Amino acid sequence: MRCAVLDDYQDAASAIADWSRVDLTVFREHMDTEDEVAAALADFDVVVIMRERTPFPASLLARLPRLKLLITSGMRNASVDIAAAKAQGITVCGTASRSEPPVELTWALILGLARHLVPENAAFRAGGAWQSTIGADLAGATLGLLGLGKIGTRVAAIARAFGMEVLAWSQNLTAERAEAAGATLASSKDELLAGSDIVSIHLALGDRTRGLVDVAALARMKPSAVLVNTSRAAIVDTEAMIAALRAGRLAGAGLDVFDLEPLPADHPLRTLPTVLATPHLGYVTRGNYTRYFTEAVEDIDAFVAGEPVRVLS
Repeated sequence: MRCAVLDDYQDAASAIADWSRVDLTVFREHMDTEDEVAAALADFDVVVIMRERTPFPASLLARLPRLKLLITSGMRNASVDIAAAKAQGITVCGTASRSEPPVELTWALILGLARHLVPENAAFRAGGAWQSTIGADLAGATLGLLGLGKIGTRVAAIARAFGMEVLAWSQNLTAERAEAAGATLASSKDELLAGSDIVSIHLALGDRTRGLVDVAALARMKPSAVLVNTSRAAIVDTEAMIAALRAGRLAGAGLDVFDLEPLPADHPLRTLPTVLATPHLGYVTRGNYTRYFTEAVEDIDAFVAGEPVRVLS
């Protein structure tokens, strides 16, 4: 079987897993258009994709008549039209995914913003000013979590270790669940936004969360507050966030997810001085990649044996 791995930016797949039972082709560079993807994948039986880096809507699937097995890292991928795949006879499988890596990156962004690590390090390397900023204290500050699932709960635990107060809110969150995670349930999204020094987003993207942090929501935040998003870009109105940062109505933003990825070189988020951003690295660790690619090979072996595993529905 011919197998393609897409968007393997670090050329990691072939080194991490044993692909000897398939004819493997790795695509390191991202393809921007559906035409490019359809042409590149026309002769492949199996395609392995990394999260939502390349979408697979019904229109693309229809152009890949040879495709029999589509594997995504993780057990959820909103960019794959699973119903269309089933209708076309394509099996869609996933892999396990660890929750620790995005938690760790969330705190890297929070700490980087609080202590101005990037400008201070840049000045240090350039022989510039010795101490030019004043850091924010985490102890005694309030962390607001939009979402208190597996990742949000781990973020809350670390906040408590720093001596922070933790507020949490989501549409179905109960006071009991919040208390069990060491957080206080905010009565509303607006209360959480207004009362937090740092707001961190840990929600799945869906109809109820798309655009959740809009112009009005951003206006509720303290001008001294920062917003951190390692979940999904579409939960935040990007243009409204940029406007708030430029106007000083928001002190900073820590971002790992973007409306368009890779982010264009001339995008304003690349140059705003109060933005600390990483190129969607939340899940990019050796442990996660090992799990993704070894289980992708397991998915292929199981499919060939006629007993597919980790099938998505």
